[in-house]
Amino acid sequence: MATPVRIGTCSFADDALVKHWYPKGLPAKDRLGWYAERYSTVEVDSTFYRVPEAGMVQGWADRTPPGFVMHIKAFGLMTRHPVRLEQLPPDLRERMPLDARGRVDRPPRELRAVVFREFLGALEPLRRAGKLGGILFQLPPYVVPKPASLDYLEWAREQVGGDEMLVEFRHRDWFAEVRRAEVLRWLEERRMSYVTVDAPRREGANVPETLVAATSPIAYVRFHGRNADTWNVRGGSAAARFDHLYTPGELAEWVEPLRELSGASEQTYAFFNNNNQTDGVAQAPAGAELLRELLEEQNVPVG
Repeated sequence: MATPVRIGTCSFADDALVKHWYPKGLPAKDRLGWYAERYSTVEVDSTFYRVPEAGMVQGWADRTPPGFVMHIKAFGLMTRHPVRLEQLPPDLRERMPLDARGRVDRPPRELRAVVFREFLGALEPLRRAGKLGGILFQLPPYVVPKPASLDYLEWAREQVGGDEMLVEFRHRDWFAEVRRAEVLRWLEERRMSYVTVDAPRREGANVPETLVAATSPIAYVRFHGRNADTWNVRGGSAAARFDHLYTPGELAEWVEPLRELSGASEQTYAFFNNNNQTDGVAQAPAGAELLRELLEEQNVPVG
């Protein structure tokens, strides 16, 4: 029996949603509850920039109904991104090494492990409520397939413990024909969930290929948009980079892949990360609603 495809957006509080999707005047504290009346899941991406506080996470758990699932994007330092010192909680700043640009980069594992513990500890309210989905590890494009990268992922898997670990690759070499089967097998053996992406249809080392697969009972798809012109723009916002309003034809391509994933998995998720706006329309929920309609028309179960 196919599992329902649970559709949502990456973030419930980005500018496009606040300006063009939520009702005007809706208090910030009521946004997540309003979102949860329309979707059964969300991916929280603000945690990539800051380690969350347990009180904030408790609020997420309190404002969502039973059965709601929140996937949490790992803090940048956990996925080998450099971060500014002020992005760390004050109690973690003192011993962190800084690079020439004043960023925390490549700390020793004993210090990185402390960050993991504080991050994962803050998620306990969701874990306790049965609402914690997976921890999304979006690797930077300079993390390439080599022994050191695999060693780090194994170490991170140990830190995550009993939580689900979702892995998104950005460097194209992970998807090479001669390597992809081995990479998927490696993830499956270590209980890591591969993340399928929809991205611009263009060549480039930092443009992930769309390889539809699942390596655990969780099938996870992220829609980044297909704007090749903005994909490599530096210095802008994430919203500008993923500026794309999906067309019916583009999302129709996903009906059969999602049908297959839902038939082979215990949980299936589809999240829209195209968090900009087009003519006053928030792109992410527009894509989510369109995908829902297309799946329902073709009798693919939607949750």
